[in-house]
Amino acid sequence: MPLIPKSHPRVKSLLIREKLVDGFERGLVAKEGLLAQGRGEAFDYLLGEKTGKTAKQAIKAAAAQLLLAKMPVISVNGNIAALCPKQIVKLSKQTKAKLEVNLFYANQKRKNAIIKTLKNNGAREILGTNHKTSTKLPGIDSDRRIVDKNGIFAADVVVVPLEDGDRTIALRKAGKKVITFDLNPLSRTSQTANITIVDNVTRAIDLLIDESKKLSKKNINVLQKIIDEFDNKKNLTENVIQIKNNLTRRARIA
Repeated sequence: MPLIPKSHPRVKSLLIREKLVDGFERGLVAKEGLLAQGRGEAFDYLLGEKTGKTAKQAIKAAAAQLLLAKMPVISVNGNIAALCPKQIVKLSKQTKAKLEVNLFYANQKRKNAIIKTLKNNGAREILGTNHKTSTKLPGIDSDRRIVDKNGIFAADVVVVPLEDGDRTIALRKAGKKVITFDLNPLSRTSQTANITIVDNVTRAIDLLIDESKKLSKKNINVLQKIIDEFDNKKNLTENVIQIKNNLTRRARIA
């Protein structure tokens, strides 16, 4: 029986699981984060386990939005720290976005583990660690309401990978432009964000870094046109159609 190549989606999915389990054992990931990964895998399968045209359009719009931002911030949780810490730090440097640790299930031990991981991957300044500069974002009951005055609270654009719907809504109400990664095009987060990248973050993050680097050479007018021409609702609808088509095709094969 031939060996399955490492590039195969099923193999990559198993490797992601291993990263999360390792992250859980190192204190980065909450047990609820493992459950969230399971839901994500299901939608990734329905989307064909590859980065589609709609995701690439959203990635381009996200890159333009980050480059136009006056104060972009990337929110980091345990799953992101476990899955792609090196890439998230690289994106931060490429787009001059600040990094802020923000957790749904918060405790200092887990926060310290995430901070250590980010620093080991090249991060310098990490917000969300100083109680003296913390404040509360209205409209949230969870620990995610605690944000840094110099980070998410003051940001004009916030990247929230693997986000919960409540905070996305609260960020929008606070006047922030929200960019998210979400494999479920029908989730509250996807429907509420300004730009939703419906793709596995471990695939899309490298594409976002590359697109940000490419668009950094463009002028403000070009970047604004990219954003103006992007329709998040339309993009999400196309993702739903893609899922339906994939289900129909697989049903015929079965």
